[in-house]
Amino acid sequence: MAIGTKAGAVKLYGAPGVELTGLHKETATVTQLHCSPGITRVTVGLPMSTCAVACLGTEGGAVYFLALPALVLLEDKTLFPGSVPDDYRCGKALGPVESIQEHPRNSSQLLIGYSRGLVVLWEQTTRTVQHLFLGNQQLESLAWEQSGKSIISSHSDGGYMVWAVSGASQRTQQPVMSTIPYGPFPCKAISKILWRTCESGNPFIIFNGGMPRASYGDRHCVSVLQGQTHATLDFTSRVIDFFTVQSTEVAEGGFENPRALVVLVEEELVAIDLQTPGWPTIPAPYLAPLHSSAITCSCHVSNVPLKLWERIISAGEQQSPRLSSAAWPIDGGKNLAQEPTQRGLLLTGHEDGTVRFWDASGVSLKPLYKLGTASIFQTDCEHNDSLNQAGEEEWPPFRKVGCFDPYSDDPRLGVQKIALCKYTAKMVVAGTAGQVLVMELSDEKSEHVVSVATVDLLQDREGFTWKGHDRLAPRNGPLPFAPGFQPSVLVQCVPPAAVTAITLHSEWNLVAFGTSHGFGLFDYYRRNPVLARCTLHPNDSLAMEGPLSRVKSLKKSLRQSFRRIRKSRVSGKKRLNASSPSSKVQEANAQLAEQAGPPEVEMTPVQRRIEPRSADDSLSGVVRCLYFADTFLRDAAHHGPTMWAGTNSGSVFAYALEVPSQEKFSERAVEAVLGKEIQLMHRAPVVAIAVLDGRGNPLPEPYEVSRDLAKAPDMQGSHSMLISSEEQFKVFTLPKVSAKTKFKLTAHEGCRVRKVALVSLASTSSEERLENCLACLTNLGDIHIFTVPGLRPQVHYGCIRKEDISGIASCVFTKHGQGFYLISPSEFERFSLSARNVTEPLCWLEVTRLQDTSCLSNSSMATPKLPQANGTHPHAVAVPQPSCPCGSPGSPEEHPAAFSPGPIDSPNSSMENPLDTTGDITVEEVKDFLASSEEAERNLRNASEDEARPAGILIK
Repeated sequence: MAIGTKAGAVKLYGAPGVELTGLHKETATVTQLHCSPGITRVTVGLPMSTCAVACLGTEGGAVYFLALPALVLLEDKTLFPGSVPDDYRCGKALGPVESIQEHPRNSSQLLIGYSRGLVVLWEQTTRTVQHLFLGNQQLESLAWEQSGKSIISSHSDGGYMVWAVSGASQRTQQPVMSTIPYGPFPCKAISKILWRTCESGNPFIIFNGGMPRASYGDRHCVSVLQGQTHATLDFTSRVIDFFTVQSTEVAEGGFENPRALVVLVEEELVAIDLQTPGWPTIPAPYLAPLHSSAITCSCHVSNVPLKLWERIISAGEQQSPRLSSAAWPIDGGKNLAQEPTQRGLLLTGHEDGTVRFWDASGVSLKPLYKLGTASIFQTDCEHNDSLNQAGEEEWPPFRKVGCFDPYSDDPRLGVQKIALCKYTAKMVVAGTAGQVLVMELSDEKSEHVVSVATVDLLQDREGFTWKGHDRLAPRNGPLPFAPGFQPSVLVQCVPPAAVTAITLHSEWNLVAFGTSHGFGLFDYYRRNPVLARCTLHPNDSLAMEGPLSRVKSLKKSLRQSFRRIRKSRVSGKKRLNASSPSSKVQEANAQLAEQAGPPEVEMTPVQRRIEPRSADDSLSGVVRCLYFADTFLRDAAHHGPTMWAGTNSGSVFAYALEVPSQEKFSERAVEAVLGKEIQLMHRAPVVAIAVLDGRGNPLPEPYEVSRDLAKAPDMQGSHSMLISSEEQFKVFTLPKVSAKTKFKLTAHEGCRVRKVALVSLASTSSEERLENCLACLTNLGDIHIFTVPGLRPQVHYGCIRKEDISGIASCVFTKHGQGFYLISPSEFERFSLSARNVTEPLCWLEVTRLQDTSCLSNSSMATPKLPQANGTHPHAVAVPQPSCPCGSPGSPEEHPAAFSPGPIDSPNSSMENPLDTTGDITVEEVKDFLASSEEAERNLRNASEDEARPAGILIK
């Protein structure tokens, strides 16, 4: 199966794991998947079954023939409209060529349909018209019946006609049968139709369009008819194309016996099982619609235990009992990749309140399970299940197909943050209206009351009035829940602002959450709050408006930013004019820094001057990160549970926690005491906090040590605390909190930190050799790697275009050095920073071609260092090598590529079409985008081939 994209890519899919991609140099939309020369205004194309000739119909009515694979025009075979009898044309143009179909039994005969309604059966060998079908309706498409004795044509009036090919007369003026399936009222055109014969009796007639114009003209449908059985497959996005899959070996009697119908719509790919009664949907092993509802957040879980994995799969299977059990019908090629050594979960939160679980262990993302949270609340618009089921008397007999649903009942349902403990199957889902749901995996369905607790983050502070949306009202009484993750506690933040940070510690039965007003700590075992802290500044007016009324806030913030820039420039000039000793020293240092040294002397990079941020900045109280750690906070002799919180204004709060032992959880409550409060000098937002043990290693996750899944942390040496802000990384010693080392990223590189993670990178020679590093994604789309705790820069790669704000905001790192980010609303791109831990397609496809190459292959090997390689480590770049399983690899010079490397980014993520539905886009990111737009334009004009991302796979 081949799919063309708006970005100019051609993607081939076969059996699961078989994926090949070709890219054009220019980002041009692929409109038709046919071999095309430079002939303009091609309306239809048809490669002949011999693979030696391709036919091209044009807007002017001519049909051209091209020799393959050289794409040489065969001028002596060109068919012009003048070949058609004049008495039929009546002085009028025949119109564009709408369809060309090869005779199923005689490859020398072509069926050519013109827009005005004329259909011509053309004999290529004698260059004569064998038969004319004189239709009187505007033609849309044609299809042969397998025996070649009949044809079927679809038309602009919503009808189709069956014509007999055999007969003494050379002309046929009346069809054997003509019908408008959804008439008699005016209907839309049937743009494509198929006729497939069956050994069991009635043939399949499949078409798209033809809906009654007045009542259902906005529906996107494909109709399937077989005798008295009729289904109108109703999709939620526009139908692009469809085809049937049948056995390559024709059955006795020439019957096609289609196994499946594959429909490509604008937002998803759907396969229908045509051999099972009811025609159920076949689950797709790839190309599942990630954006069934707009993605709002994502989270990755590595090394998922087998037991949890099986329980999630079981819950997902029980959600879809009506799906077909048939194998995926597209099974070409062979997957050469080994089975994944570990199980990886990618969790995506969505605008409609759902969380979807994806198998991210291999190349493709496979859906496993969907968790819904809307049923817990009283939403503005209730689900209407009756729309999904057609009544007995309903006409047309609609049947809802596919899972893409861009509409949300209530925007407050949107999922903002997700946390999952893979050892206890505990999960926390936080949303747009301040709702924090604590859930637990259950293998059985249940009906129970969800406990509700309220945490006031304002702490009765006066002078603040919430102007945003209301909280979601929970449903009363016992609620039914299917097997899977079931909520036990609902924690409601007050005010009901969007949750900006969460963290879960299942061993201590604690969950921490933060909003733009403050942070809270909740004991979900005893179901009572432990702590609430307000982080608002007196001037944090924007924090009281909520995320659903941010248009004015964004404009106001941008105005304030430009005022600060102007103010800083003016104050800088004033400082230079001042006569104080410090200002003179600064001026002298600036002059020294500007002097150019000798060419052979390597100068140390000059640090940029960073203006301190004002404490009055709007949204300074936003909680950006939360962290649990068992470390030294009170003194160097005693360690214990702690909680850390970082805010948008550069403040860090550290609390010492008194957590009872597991035997006394029900007897004693958890207590929290403020241990330390740190204020970063430049007030840069705190992106992440982590504690390193005495050996400089990150602390293990809850239950990893007790279950012998990780080494116990070093509690003998002194611990360190790593604070990552948007401007720099800084390591402090604990418990004194004295600065140990730092790296000023903004001062050195001129960029700001957007995402950070501690990753474990394994050596290619030995899996036992591990190195813990700090991975950082900046607002320029670059990824930097630093050692910990030394913070020495290692390498840095270009990964995401800096104009792609949403791609940067959606990025998530994995524990072992990989990452995901959205290159469009519907597609994740995967990259690897590890030379050992690489996930890429490895497959081959045997084909019969006219060239010397006997197969298509996708293999990878180590390559020289590339300046920009999809953000991957050079050893992890997939590079095409034309090879054959039964022969030696060829060189690229021997087999020139059909496509050249180019950017694979979807136009949906370009500057002209910015995404606004994914990731946490902050005001700072908008400022960065505006500030860099002029530079970006210059870079795009001057971009060279060595700066473009490699395609990864070429079609040979």
